[in-house]
Amino acid sequence: MTKNSALTVSRRVMLGGLLSGVGQVALADGMGLSLRPLLRSDDFRPVSAAAVEALISKSNIGGKTAFVVANARTGQILDSRNPVLGMPPASVAKSITAQYALETLGPTHAFSTRVFASAPMLNGRIDGDLILEGGGDPTLDTNAISELAAALKSTGLREVTGRFLVSGGALPHVDRIDRRQPEHLGYNPAVSGLNLNYNRVHFEWKPSGGKYAVTMDARSDRFRPEMSLTQMEIVDRKFPIYTYANGGSKERWTVAKAALGKGGSRWLPVRQPEQYTGEVFRIFARSHGIVLRTPELMKGRASGVVLVQRHSSPLQSILRNMLKYSTNLTAEVTGLSASVARDATVDGLATSADAMSEWMHARLGAKKSRFVDHSGLGDRTRVTAGDMVQALLRIGPDSTLSSILKPIALRDANGNPRKGSAASLRAKTGTLHFVSGLAGFITAGRTELAFAIFSTNAARRNALSVAERERPPGARGWNNQARRLQSGLIDRWIKIYGG
Repeated sequence: MTKNSALTVSRRVMLGGLLSGVGQVALADGMGLSLRPLLRSDDFRPVSAAAVEALISKSNIGGKTAFVVANARTGQILDSRNPVLGMPPASVAKSITAQYALETLGPTHAFSTRVFASAPMLNGRIDGDLILEGGGDPTLDTNAISELAAALKSTGLREVTGRFLVSGGALPHVDRIDRRQPEHLGYNPAVSGLNLNYNRVHFEWKPSGGKYAVTMDARSDRFRPEMSLTQMEIVDRKFPIYTYANGGSKERWTVAKAALGKGGSRWLPVRQPEQYTGEVFRIFARSHGIVLRTPELMKGRASGVVLVQRHSSPLQSILRNMLKYSTNLTAEVTGLSASVARDATVDGLATSADAMSEWMHARLGAKKSRFVDHSGLGDRTRVTAGDMVQALLRIGPDSTLSSILKPIALRDANGNPRKGSAASLRAKTGTLHFVSGLAGFITAGRTELAFAIFSTNAARRNALSVAERERPPGARGWNNQARRLQSGLIDRWIKIYGG
């Protein structure tokens, strides 16, 4: 992680390119937009239904498929199928979250992590508490905590007589993103104002003398501080593979011995990210001769004298990486941060997702779409292809969002690279088991297209138990076929509409 410039942010940051077509400008403080008229249901007219249905039938994915493709400059609908059918968007939802955060916070917004003292420091000593407070930075990692502890040492601090408090009160604490996912999945962690390593702990096991040597650490490319907050016990059983219990002061995991084999590692979610971050900070502070007590959770926001602080990269850079790597924690933190900035009464993911839904309706012209989170991990979110394309038309192909969408290699209906084409695709993918989505912009010659494609086989997904949701049989093949269908549709649109 690189060092970042100091935070100097105004939420009244101008966002260029929020409007498609003519490059008009919107302000993050809520000034009105001159928008293209809303699409009507009779705007959605299928154009070569027989050929499209043949592609869908060939994919053999079953369930439902919906799509809309439009001219990104004029708004003309070129083709559609099930345009007003609500579908789970999976991680395509992150593109809406990104726009929500950009418009609310501004592309230069940075998240701060600060260390406070409740009393003045005199001769290297604080007769009071030391407080580590997060400002919502989703990218904070162990390297950054090491730098923060080193900066604290450089202030001349030698001793703290009071407590060591940790606060994530900048955002509501969320125990996990989606309760319908298996307990041990690293992409379903807690969310807080103080986060570390995407709120994951590294579990590694190696055979040793007929047993297993186990470590739980907050590793980075430079450090591997071992954790006492998170503990693992190997149990002689086959199933379940993992169990979890939050004991308040400890997070206790068990793992089935039969599943360990010859050794390995994986990231597990952390449910107490504030204490987790505090423990890592305490380890590095001790290495600089500053002895702190066991971290205690502080309710609300910190106050006092700011000793040191660290700022994240600008929001635009953070969101670019979020869209590239599809990090769920980043989506939830940036979405929550935007909602809190708009309304201090937001108390969790549900109310924050509601706020984003209402914003999408008011600002981007959506009619039927509703979110349950900001990452798309929850499969109860519903977005229509028509709403998604309406949103993309209003945001526009020259927008900040368009510039940070991931470039995706074009392929034909058989999954082969589309060679010799001047066309390009920048979009957000979305994948859950038996759910696949893709939405964004296509440049084909002089034509620019906005599109959304959603497919889901609800019967197969709903038949899965919670335990089966990590690697269900048939899911990989289904998702591969859904992606081939997307490639086939895009290939067809480029051939027909590319000018």
